[in-house]
Amino acid sequence: MNNPFSLENKTILITGASSGIGKATAIECSKMGAKIIITGRNLKRLQETYDELEGDGHLMFQADLMIKDEFDSLFNSISKLDGLVHSAGIARHMLFNFLKKDQLNEMMGINFEIPTLLTQALLKQKKINSGGSIVFINSISGIMSSYIGGSIYSASKGALNGLLKGLALEYASKKVRVNGVMPAMIETRLIDKSDVTEEQLKLDRLKYPLKRYGTSEEVAYAAIYLLSDASSWTTGTNILLDGGRTISF
Repeated sequence: MNNPFSLENKTILITGASSGIGKATAIECSKMGAKIIITGRNLKRLQETYDELEGDGHLMFQADLMIKDEFDSLFNSISKLDGLVHSAGIARHMLFNFLKKDQLNEMMGINFEIPTLLTQALLKQKKINSGGSIVFINSISGIMSSYIGGSIYSASKGALNGLLKGLALEYASKKVRVNGVMPAMIETRLIDKSDVTEEQLKLDRLKYPLKRYGTSEEVAYAAIYLLSDASSWTTGTNILLDGGRTISF
Protein backbone atom coordinates (compact mmCIF):
# COMPACT_ATOMS: atom_id res chain seq x y z
CA MET A 1 0.00 0.00 0.00
CA ASN A 2 1.35 3.41 -0.93
CA ASN A 3 2.26 5.58 2.03
CA PRO A 4 2.97 9.22 1.08
CA PHE A 5 4.59 9.76 4.50
CA SER A 6 7.16 7.01 3.97
CA LEU A 7 10.84 7.97 4.08
CA GLU A 8 12.06 4.75 2.45
CA ASN A 9 15.19 5.26 0.34
CA LYS A 10 15.76 8.74 1.77
CA THR A 11 18.96 9.79 3.55
CA ILE A 12 18.39 12.47 6.17
CA LEU A 13 20.88 14.48 8.23
CA ILE A 14 19.66 15.65 11.63
CA THR A 15 21.67 18.08 13.76
CA GLY A 16 21.24 18.38 17.51
CA ALA A 17 20.26 14.72 17.61
CA SER A 18 21.68 13.96 21.04
CA SER A 19 18.51 15.04 22.87
CA GLY A 20 15.06 16.56 22.68
CA ILE A 21 13.47 17.31 19.34
CA GLY A 22 16.51 16.22 17.35
CA LYS A 23 16.64 12.84 19.06
CA ALA A 24 12.92 12.23 18.62
CA THR A 25 13.07 13.28 14.96
CA ALA A 26 15.93 10.89 14.26
CA ILE A 27 14.17 7.97 15.91
CA GLU A 28 10.78 8.63 14.30
CA CYS A 29 12.33 9.15 10.85
CA SER A 30 14.14 5.83 11.17
CA LYS A 31 10.80 4.17 11.90
CA MET A 32 9.55 5.56 8.59
CA GLY A 33 12.37 3.83 6.74
CA ALA A 34 14.95 6.61 6.36
CA LYS A 35 18.70 6.18 6.54
CA ILE A 36 19.70 8.62 9.28
CA ILE A 37 22.87 10.63 9.78
CA ILE A 38 22.93 12.14 13.25
CA THR A 39 25.27 14.70 14.74
CA GLY A 40 25.57 16.37 18.12
CA ARG A 41 28.12 17.54 20.66
CA ASN A 42 27.51 15.04 23.48
CA LEU A 43 28.92 11.66 22.48
CA LYS A 44 27.20 9.66 25.24
CA ARG A 45 23.74 11.01 24.47
CA LEU A 46 24.35 10.80 20.72
CA GLN A 47 25.19 7.12 21.10
CA GLU A 48 21.94 6.64 23.04
CA THR A 49 20.04 8.13 20.11
CA TYR A 50 21.92 5.95 17.64
CA ASP A 51 21.12 2.82 19.64
CA GLU A 52 17.39 3.59 19.43
CA LEU A 53 17.31 4.01 15.64
CA GLU A 54 15.41 1.35 13.74
CA GLY A 55 16.80 -0.27 10.62
CA ASP A 56 20.34 -0.39 9.24
CA GLY A 57 22.89 1.85 7.55
CA HIS A 58 22.70 4.81 9.93
CA LEU A 59 25.71 7.01 10.66
CA MET A 60 26.77 9.00 13.72
CA PHE A 61 29.19 11.95 13.91
CA GLN A 62 30.09 13.69 17.13
CA ALA A 63 30.76 17.31 16.21
CA ASP A 64 30.61 20.82 17.60
CA LEU A 65 29.65 22.68 14.45
CA MET A 66 30.96 25.95 15.90
CA ILE A 67 34.46 24.46 15.51
CA LYS A 68 35.59 24.73 11.88
CA ASP A 69 37.53 21.45 11.74
CA GLU A 70 34.57 19.50 13.13
CA PHE A 71 32.16 21.32 10.80
CA ASP A 72 34.39 20.45 7.82
CA SER A 73 34.77 16.84 8.94
CA LEU A 74 31.01 16.35 9.06
CA PHE A 75 30.49 18.09 5.72
CA ASN A 76 33.18 16.04 3.99
CA SER A 77 31.63 12.82 5.31
CA ILE A 78 28.34 13.52 3.54
CA SER A 79 27.79 12.42 -0.04
CA LYS A 80 24.11 12.93 -0.91
CA LEU A 81 21.07 13.87 1.17
CA ASP A 82 17.34 13.81 0.57
CA GLY A 83 16.54 15.65 3.77
CA LEU A 84 18.12 17.96 6.31
CA VAL A 85 16.69 18.84 9.72
CA HIS A 86 18.28 21.69 11.65
CA SER A 87 17.42 20.86 15.24
CA ALA A 88 20.56 22.05 17.06
CA GLY A 89 19.85 25.17 19.09
CA ILE A 90 19.97 26.89 22.46
CA ALA A 91 17.40 28.90 24.40
CA ARG A 92 18.39 31.32 27.13
CA HIS A 93 16.69 34.01 29.19
CA MET A 94 18.80 37.15 28.71
CA LEU A 95 17.47 40.58 29.65
CA PHE A 96 18.44 42.92 26.84
CA ASN A 97 19.94 45.57 29.12
CA PHE A 98 22.47 43.07 30.49
CA LEU A 99 23.27 41.32 27.21
CA LYS A 100 26.97 40.67 26.57
CA LYS A 101 28.51 40.40 23.12
CA ASP A 102 29.72 36.83 23.69
CA GLN A 103 26.16 35.80 24.61
CA LEU A 104 24.85 37.42 21.43
CA ASN A 105 27.51 35.70 19.33
CA GLU A 106 26.77 32.30 20.90
CA MET A 107 23.01 32.56 20.41
CA MET A 108 23.19 33.78 16.83
CA GLY A 109 26.08 31.46 16.03
CA ILE A 110 24.35 28.26 17.12
CA ASN A 111 20.78 29.15 16.22
CA PHE A 112 21.33 31.01 12.94
CA GLU A 113 24.90 31.13 11.60
CA ILE A 114 25.67 27.39 11.71
CA PRO A 115 22.42 26.22 10.05
CA THR A 116 22.91 28.94 7.45
CA LEU A 117 26.49 27.97 6.63
CA LEU A 118 25.80 24.22 6.67
CA THR A 119 22.84 24.64 4.34
CA GLN A 120 24.87 26.86 2.02
CA ALA A 121 27.77 24.41 1.89
CA LEU A 122 25.51 21.46 1.13
CA LEU A 123 23.59 23.32 -1.57
CA LYS A 124 26.70 24.78 -3.24
CA GLN A 125 28.28 21.35 -3.51
CA LYS A 126 24.99 19.85 -4.74
CA LYS A 127 24.83 17.43 -1.83
CA ILE A 128 21.07 17.82 -1.49
CA ASN A 129 19.21 15.89 -4.17
CA SER A 130 16.55 17.34 -6.41
CA GLY A 131 13.28 16.75 -4.63
CA GLY A 132 15.03 17.17 -1.29
CA SER A 133 13.61 18.90 1.77
CA ILE A 134 15.25 21.22 4.29
CA VAL A 135 13.50 21.65 7.63
CA PHE A 136 14.34 24.25 10.26
CA ILE A 137 13.11 23.67 13.81
CA ASN A 138 11.83 27.16 14.47
CA SER A 139 9.69 28.68 17.23
CA ILE A 140 6.67 30.88 17.70
CA SER A 141 9.12 33.23 19.45
CA GLY A 142 10.42 35.78 17.00
CA ILE A 143 7.72 35.00 14.44
CA MET A 144 4.43 35.28 16.31
CA SER A 145 5.42 36.31 19.83
CA SER A 146 8.25 36.76 22.31
CA TYR A 147 8.77 36.87 26.07
CA ILE A 148 10.64 38.88 28.69
CA GLY A 149 14.29 37.92 28.43
CA GLY A 150 13.74 36.35 25.03
CA SER A 151 14.63 39.15 22.63
CA ILE A 152 17.85 37.60 21.33
CA TYR A 153 16.46 34.07 21.12
CA SER A 154 13.46 35.49 19.26
CA ALA A 155 15.79 37.41 16.96
CA SER A 156 17.67 34.22 16.08
CA LYS A 157 14.45 32.38 15.24
CA GLY A 158 13.05 35.35 13.34
CA ALA A 159 16.23 35.34 11.26
CA LEU A 160 15.72 31.64 10.45
CA ASN A 161 12.19 32.41 9.31
CA GLY A 162 13.48 35.01 6.87
CA LEU A 163 16.18 32.64 5.67
CA LEU A 164 13.83 29.76 4.92
CA LYS A 165 11.47 31.96 2.93
CA GLY A 166 14.28 33.33 0.81
CA LEU A 167 15.80 29.90 0.27
CA ALA A 168 12.41 28.48 -0.70
CA LEU A 169 12.24 31.01 -3.55
CA GLU A 170 15.83 30.59 -4.66
CA TYR A 171 15.77 26.79 -4.76
CA ALA A 172 12.26 26.11 -6.01
CA SER A 173 13.65 25.76 -9.54
CA LYS A 174 16.02 23.07 -8.20
CA LYS A 175 13.04 21.20 -6.69
CA VAL A 176 14.44 21.64 -3.17
CA ARG A 177 11.80 22.59 -0.64
CA VAL A 178 12.54 24.66 2.50
CA ASN A 179 10.17 24.82 5.46
CA GLY A 180 10.07 25.07 9.22
CA VAL A 181 8.25 23.64 12.20
CA MET A 182 7.14 26.36 14.59
CA PRO A 183 6.37 24.96 18.05
CA ALA A 184 5.46 26.71 21.25
CA MET A 185 6.80 25.20 24.48
CA ILE A 186 7.99 21.61 24.19
CA GLU A 187 8.86 19.29 27.07
CA THR A 188 12.66 18.98 26.60
CA ARG A 189 15.88 19.17 28.60
CA LEU A 190 15.99 22.91 27.83
CA ILE A 191 13.14 23.39 30.31
CA ASP A 192 15.07 21.52 32.98
CA LYS A 193 18.06 23.83 32.45
CA SER A 194 16.01 27.03 32.65
CA ASP A 195 15.68 29.38 35.61
CA VAL A 196 11.90 28.98 35.64
CA THR A 197 10.42 27.13 38.61
CA GLU A 198 8.14 24.11 38.29
CA GLU A 199 5.30 26.15 39.77
CA GLN A 200 5.74 28.80 37.07
CA LEU A 201 5.77 26.10 34.39
CA LYS A 202 2.59 24.57 35.80
CA LEU A 203 0.81 27.94 35.64
CA ASP A 204 2.12 28.56 32.13
CA ARG A 205 0.80 25.23 30.87
CA LEU A 206 -2.68 26.31 31.93
CA LYS A 207 -2.50 29.17 29.41
CA TYR A 208 -2.63 26.61 26.61
CA PRO A 209 -6.15 25.61 25.51
CA LEU A 210 -4.99 21.95 25.50
CA LYS A 211 -3.54 22.48 29.01
CA ARG A 212 -0.10 21.05 28.26
CA TYR A 213 3.13 21.62 26.40
CA GLY A 214 3.93 19.67 23.28
CA THR A 215 6.19 16.65 23.03
CA SER A 216 9.33 16.17 20.97
CA GLU A 217 7.61 13.35 19.09
CA GLU A 218 4.82 15.69 17.98
CA VAL A 219 7.40 18.03 16.47
CA ALA A 220 9.07 15.02 14.83
CA TYR A 221 5.80 14.02 13.16
CA ALA A 222 5.52 17.47 11.59
CA ALA A 223 9.11 17.21 10.37
CA ILE A 224 8.33 13.81 8.83
CA TYR A 225 5.47 15.36 6.87
CA LEU A 226 7.81 18.05 5.52
CA LEU A 227 10.52 15.50 4.66
CA SER A 228 8.11 13.15 2.92
CA ASP A 229 6.49 13.23 -0.51
CA ALA A 230 3.20 14.06 1.22
CA SER A 231 4.37 17.69 1.38
CA SER A 232 5.64 17.92 -2.20
CA TRP A 233 3.65 21.14 -2.77
CA THR A 234 4.73 22.78 0.49
CA THR A 235 7.60 25.25 0.62
CA GLY A 236 8.46 28.55 2.30
CA THR A 237 6.22 28.08 5.31
CA ASN A 238 6.15 27.04 8.97
CA ILE A 239 3.87 24.43 10.50
CA LEU A 240 2.44 25.87 13.70
CA LEU A 241 2.38 23.50 16.70
CA ASP A 242 1.20 25.36 19.77
CA GLY A 243 -1.70 23.58 21.48
CA GLY A 244 -3.84 26.63 20.65
CA ARG A 245 -1.56 29.04 22.53
CA THR A 246 -1.37 31.76 19.87
CA ILE A 247 -5.17 32.02 19.59
CA SER A 248 -5.47 32.58 23.32
CA PHE A 249 -3.02 35.49 23.87
